[in-house]
Amino acid sequence: MSEEVKKKLEEELFLFNTGEYFDSYLTLGCNRDTYEGNSGFRFTVWAPNAISMAVVGDFSDWDLGIEMEKIGKTGCWTAFSDKAIEGQCYKYRIEQPDGTVKLKIDPYAFEFEVRPKDASIVKGLPEKKWKDGLWSANKKRFSIYERPLNIYEVHLSSWKHHDDGSWYTIPELKNELIPYVKKMGYTHIEFMPLMEHPLDASWGYQLTGYYALSSKFGTMEEFQDLVEAAHLANIGVIMDWVPGHFNRNDYGMVHFDGTPQFEYTDKNKAQNNRWGTMNFDLGKAQVQSFLTSNALYWIEQFHLDGLRVDAVSSMLYLDYDIGEWTPNEDGSNHNKAGVEFIQKLNKKVFERHPYTLMIAEESTAWSKVTKPVHMGGLGFNYKWNMGWMNDTLKFFEMDPLSRKYHFNLITFSFMYAFNENFILPFSHDEVVHGKKSLMHKMPGDRYNQFASLRTLEAYMMVHPGKKLNFMGNDYGQFLEWRIHEGLEWQSVNDEMNAKHLHFMESLNLLYKKERALWEVDHQADGIQILDADNASETLLTFIRKGKKLRDFVVVICNFVPVERKGYKVGVPYEGIYEECLNTELSEYGGVWTKNQGPLKTVKETTNQQAHTIELIVPAMSVLILRPKRIFGVPKN
Repeated sequence: MSEEVKKKLEEELFLFNTGEYFDSYLTLGCNRDTYEGNSGFRFTVWAPNAISMAVVGDFSDWDLGIEMEKIGKTGCWTAFSDKAIEGQCYKYRIEQPDGTVKLKIDPYAFEFEVRPKDASIVKGLPEKKWKDGLWSANKKRFSIYERPLNIYEVHLSSWKHHDDGSWYTIPELKNELIPYVKKMGYTHIEFMPLMEHPLDASWGYQLTGYYALSSKFGTMEEFQDLVEAAHLANIGVIMDWVPGHFNRNDYGMVHFDGTPQFEYTDKNKAQNNRWGTMNFDLGKAQVQSFLTSNALYWIEQFHLDGLRVDAVSSMLYLDYDIGEWTPNEDGSNHNKAGVEFIQKLNKKVFERHPYTLMIAEESTAWSKVTKPVHMGGLGFNYKWNMGWMNDTLKFFEMDPLSRKYHFNLITFSFMYAFNENFILPFSHDEVVHGKKSLMHKMPGDRYNQFASLRTLEAYMMVHPGKKLNFMGNDYGQFLEWRIHEGLEWQSVNDEMNAKHLHFMESLNLLYKKERALWEVDHQADGIQILDADNASETLLTFIRKGKKLRDFVVVICNFVPVERKGYKVGVPYEGIYEECLNTELSEYGGVWTKNQGPLKTVKETTNQQAHTIELIVPAMSVLILRPKRIFGVPKN
């Protein structure tokens, strides 16, 4: 290694060792390089306690390999090979402090062998010329908080299967998934983790290769093309990301150099017993460089619009579901290193990409999750509303005639709806492991199940907060999600399923059209409760508001299969109103053949409003009314 190369590496690795190198994948791992006029690949790895290191692979001796040189006091090793070419396999041969010799993967590898093989693959970064500049420019025009956000959550290999049982390739998904999502009116696709992982049953949440698209899915280039195609169709792409814990298979990062390197030294902190994984030592500078660089890698190299950060709670608490735990010196259970890492991560991501979605899957009452770091927050811009999801599903799973006794499950969320910037999730977690599909959770016969499901989905759409729905929810799949099988797309041939799919498409398109449903989502000004105390009839009424006075809708939710005739609801202005949604229309699977209307106001005070509309509220339904012609309101 020349002095010039050594100096450059030492400068970059100094930053890595301080936790401040946020493009560390450009130095560590396998990267294209030229040395003494020869083209090839440089291999650089962090292994501070290794006795010796070598690169072994198809381009070298698999027993001894190419000896690696230690780079000063950086704890890193490097070697160059002009024999290495893309597509060849390699690993690191590590002599550990106790004399044990192990072969380990490259934590920074961009590609791996197709499972069950596990070697890293020689691969340089793709040099794609992106064509999604208009999409990127449009993201800067309006605040993400004042835009519609309706996410379709997808597990890539079980969305659709071929007749022979094989899953769709990424190019096939590009041609089918993106047109489907566009037609259905979703704004974003969220993929469950796509990085390299050895076990399908982990759903991708137990990772071995953080910088590699899983070999089972396809190539980096194919995924880049899929994201670009989504952007050209005006669809954003989000991916789940797992910075809290990693797979503990022996060939991976666990005890990489023979010591607790990526994981905590304290076994109580290192062992994640809930998931059978290892927890990252989030207070270690090199781990911070590794993970923050990884987040930026997926955002920058793949133009992702956001990351949903998995299991944030496990990074915030020392005692989060792990059994024995080691408290702080003052006896507290907050993981101070985890909190500081999360704040640092979000600050750096927003520094470079202020329009990115950083979404926390955080299931506790930790405060200020979506507040900026300078205000004492964690710095995310969105958080899944797990409380709303749990209460809502518990309510809907009840016998409808018992719901009036538990009406607080529906109304309680309005007490905290604006404490954070929330996304309302009906995710994969709620339709697996015996929990039943959303459709199967609904009580009653098939007709009433679909009526309840329409009411549930419409209620989510009118409640403050952005939206997320897992695949299969959109047409009312009856069986819960099974990872090794494709969705039951044949169900769409059934009339009721087909009508529910049509309903969801109509609901999604209505959501995008009505500014009142998303423009003021995170302030109390965006909603006016009309009646949240009608438990006896199990009816909830409120107004959703946009920024302009004329941008509002009146919402009536009937959570029982009892029709209410002559129902009066208060409205703010005199005029004529119309239904823009009746979930009980026959085209959606209900019994109503047409909308009610026009709905004229009368001068009568109801719900503290000066004007009143009288109408029929269908059994088990959501009605959304919008002003058609109103008086006394400025037009701007």
